[in-house]
Amino acid sequence: MTDLTWLIAGIAVIGVSTVLARRLGVAGPLILVAIGLVASLLMPKFSVPPELILVGILPPLLYASAVRLPAIEFRRDAVPIAGLAVVLVVISALALGTLFYVAIPGLDFALAVALGAIVSPTDAVATSIAKKLGISPRVITMLEGESLLNDATALVLLRSAVAASAAGFSLGSTIGAFAWGVLVAVVIGVAVGLLTLRVRRWIGEPVANTAVGFIVPFVAYLPTEHLGGSGLVAAVAAGITAGQGAARWSTPEQRVSDELNWHTLELLLEGAVFLIMGLELRDIVSANIEKHSGVGVGIGLALAALAIVLAVRALYVSGLVTLIGRRARRMQRDRLQAFSDRLDAFDVEKGDLRDLRPQPGENPNPAPRSGGLVRRTTGRAARRVARRWARRTPDAASAQRRVEGVRARVGRVLNDMDYYQASPLGWKEGVVIVWAGMRGVVTLAAAQTLDPDTTPARELLILIAFVVALVSLMVQGLSLPWVIRVLRIPSATGDGSSSEEADRLADELREAALAHLRTPGLADSSGEPFPPEVLSKLAERMSSPPIEAPEISTASVIDLRISLIEAMRERLVDVSSEGSYSSATLRHALAQLDADQLSIQLRRDPDD
Repeated sequence: MTDLTWLIAGIAVIGVSTVLARRLGVAGPLILVAIGLVASLLMPKFSVPPELILVGILPPLLYASAVRLPAIEFRRDAVPIAGLAVVLVVISALALGTLFYVAIPGLDFALAVALGAIVSPTDAVATSIAKKLGISPRVITMLEGESLLNDATALVLLRSAVAASAAGFSLGSTIGAFAWGVLVAVVIGVAVGLLTLRVRRWIGEPVANTAVGFIVPFVAYLPTEHLGGSGLVAAVAAGITAGQGAARWSTPEQRVSDELNWHTLELLLEGAVFLIMGLELRDIVSANIEKHSGVGVGIGLALAALAIVLAVRALYVSGLVTLIGRRARRMQRDRLQAFSDRLDAFDVEKGDLRDLRPQPGENPNPAPRSGGLVRRTTGRAARRVARRWARRTPDAASAQRRVEGVRARVGRVLNDMDYYQASPLGWKEGVVIVWAGMRGVVTLAAAQTLDPDTTPARELLILIAFVVALVSLMVQGLSLPWVIRVLRIPSATGDGSSSEEADRLADELREAALAHLRTPGLADSSGEPFPPEVLSKLAERMSSPPIEAPEISTASVIDLRISLIEAMRERLVDVSSEGSYSSATLRHALAQLDADQLSIQLRRDPDD
């Protein structure tokens, strides 16, 4: 069989496995691993260069996940997600490193921590299962955010530990290398993401844009690696930046194309890694039988490592859930609502900004760093804030801008409080977060990057990583639906949207379109004013849903309808920062607007 034949067969297997997974209710990766293992018994020795996985597969795979990250929900739980993705990974790596250092002769502590870093990160496989079973969207967001960010954390820690092993372990140098790797990656990743949005807007052509979009993860990865940073962190940062700016900077054609293309690429790349896992498992087992007289040691250490990982995760998540519950109970929404009411009633022309000073017990800063909680303050602090407001806003216009800015911040905090109260995290949700923490793609790929010339017992370390990932996927993946049923967690919509919320957003976008219709001098693409009768007819039909377009399909009317869609999209971008709607509802509304615009554009005369 030629390489091309294997490639075609692999893509076909991934596609068929995806269909079978949905019909059988089994995680797709489990099917791929099984198929790969069976195929390995029928074919000669199979191996894939580790660099192909680390450089060719992981950057676009992480980028594809990052562009779809729910920004609003991620911001609200950024601190808990960061704790799961960074602190928990470091603690788990150190705990596992201690186990491996004691149990494996000849392995220094730095390499033991490196192996711990390989086993520590979770995988996003369980997210799709949890969505189908009606888990809270807040839990889904935390699982998605953790699995996206902890991959990069683990690989940065792996690199730092391997470098420390070669040069002699030093805690200070390891921490410094870790901090430098993350800092460089974030700076370059954000810069590449911002540059990508502007370049792709300038290109315009959808096909060329697709080609340019495919190289973005590598554009972020390569210079970051050259400067000693983590290329994977850079790919994640670029993906988040590009994903959140797509609504403002990309065209409808680009967004529709990107959604399908990256989803397809993610399916193929993730499936390829699990298929490779099954294909290589036979040779890994054979190497351990030859050099370590069997696989018992590797399996025993893998099971011990998985038990330690779950125990550490359970302890950490239990503490996290307790802290989140205490924070929710300390929320004093009524006091912040009272402050918001005074802001709404305040008249800049007649009032003094000192009249807005918080009363004793109210928070002078509507968006404190404590995650939106209202902290108590003294009357002296309130007067100091009021004086600062007055000093920075000497005229009425500046005062109005200041008040509007504070009103927006207060509104965001109130929306955040409503979100926390509507989606509480209790012990049941904590159990799901613990049990859904499976190992997968990054564990398999990172294990194969260990240098065979400098890593003692490399085949044993790879076997440990493979067994941890395989057992985790099989035991946790297959039992997760049963765990969720036993807990009897109230069902919720999988994407966090609701028909009531969608209707409310649709009303707001329709109001924005009606306001745009009333804009004086509204003209088409050629600069000709729209006929008043067309404007009035469309405004009349839009005043009460469902929206019906005029029967006329002239170029002028098409321009007007596209102009209205663009006005609604601008309003959609504005409300995205307020936190009034979930990311799922906003994404669905944006997709509807894009579909409407593309449908209308198809009605244009090809000669226009």
